[in-house]
Amino acid sequence: MSFSEQFVTESVEVLTAVDPTSIERCAQGLAAVRERGGRLFLLGVGGSAGHASHAVNDFRKICGFEAYAPTDNVSELTARANDEGWETTFIEWLKGSRLGAEDGVLVFSVGGGNLEKNVSANIVRALELAQERGASIFGIVGRDGGFTAKVAEACVVLPPLYPDHVTPHTEGLAAVVWHLLVSHPALARTATKWESTR
Repeated sequence: MSFSEQFVTESVEVLTAVDPTSIERCAQGLAAVRERGGRLFLLGVGGSAGHASHAVNDFRKICGFEAYAPTDNVSELTARANDEGWETTFIEWLKGSRLGAEDGVLVFSVGGGNLEKNVSANIVRALELAQERGASIFGIVGRDGGFTAKVAEACVVLPPLYPDHVTPHTEGLAAVVWHLLVSHPALARTATKWESTR
């Protein structure tokens, strides 16, 4: 079997191992945020920051959310990292955005954040604030889900079936999951371009 065949096979197996009820809980929880007039804040670092930016577009355009990602403002992000430290980048941005109980936070992360290992500490601090303020927390994460899975109202965990490919499988399949969410009947309000031109 070629590497390409193996990687595709692995991807299918990881996706098949996902608990579909966790996706349904995310869809219903996100719909509840929108219906109560809450905003959606999407957090991610590295490749997951790219997912957050893309997903903001889809949640706004397809699902009618007021949605934002702190990583879309590189000036504020780098100023906070430089002046206050990386750990503060998301929490201070959420404070400035007046995060409240009506809002939702959606995390994309390979590990979900872990303070003890100093991995994605900025995500952990942001979620601690979300907990304090009563905002709904959702996640699409890998490994064991880390801090995100522990505190989320609903969290999709992409299981680490293949330890040598945890990051590419998590990041690649996270895109599949959030595209599923923005297409979900509980969330989608506007047809996408190609589907509407049939």
